[in-house]
Amino acid sequence: MPNAFGTGLLLRCRMRRIAGPQGRRRRWRRTFKEAPGTEFELKADLVLLALGFLHVEHGPIVEQLGLATDDRGNLVVDANFQTNVPGVFAAGDTVAGASLVVRAIAQGRQMAAAVDAFLRRLPQT
Repeated sequence: MPNAFGTGLLLRCRMRRIAGPQGRRRRWRRTFKEAPGTEFELKADLVLLALGFLHVEHGPIVEQLGLATDDRGNLVVDANFQTNVPGVFAAGDTVAGASLVVRAIAQGRQMAAAVDAFLRRLPQT
C-alpha cells in the first residue's frame, strides 16, 4: 500500500550492540558498535522511531526530504506535529530532544490524532 506520497518505504537496517564497561574504573559508557552480518531490509508504509536519552541521529532521511531543524538539531513541527514537508509528521525526542518516555507517549498520541485528521482530508481514490 502506498504512503501519503504514493510510494512505499524501503528501510535498510543494521543492528548495533551496546559495548561494555570501559576505562580503569570500569564505569559504564554507552557506546554502540555495529554488529557485522545483521543487515536487513524492511518494506513499510509508516515508520515510528522510539529512541532513548541520547540525542536523535536523524540519518539521511531528514536531508533527503529537506526537513527543517532548529539550532539544537531537532525537527521543526507546527501545532499539528507536521514538518515543513506536507504529510511528514514528527513527535517525541526527534522534536523536543531527549525527555521522559511519558512525554513522548503523550506527543505520539497527539500526533496520531493529527495524522488521522490529515489522512481523512485526503481525497478518496
